[in-house]
Amino acid sequence: MSAPHPADALRQAADLLEQRRPVDALVLLRPLLSDEPDSRSVLELAGRAYFSSAQLARAERTFTRLVELDPTDAYARFALGRVCERQSRHDEARGHFRVAVAMDPRADYRDGLARVERRLA
Repeated sequence: MSAPHPADALRQAADLLEQRRPVDALVLLRPLLSDEPDSRSVLELAGRAYFSSAQLARAERTFTRLVELDPTDAYARFALGRVCERQSRHDEARGHFRVAVAMDPRADYRDGLARVERRLA
């Protein structure tokens, strides 16, 4: 049996994440991460899967790479904030959330910032 086409693998991985099966999603994403290490869509899905499976160091490296590739990626900044928050690194989380909110003031980004600011108060 051959590997799925990259676009199909991305869709399947996204579906697996929606089904709360991040480890299975990572199985599909591994070859793509190897073949396309700077693909923002692959990195975002992998970062989400790492975060969902509590592989926080890998999630942090992945979202940091996304920010390096596109400093205007508000979601990557928000995700870095979530990674830091989950590790009780609230001051670092606040910085990432602030940047995310400045770029895109959506409710979940503002909620993340408010959460860590309450922790730091």
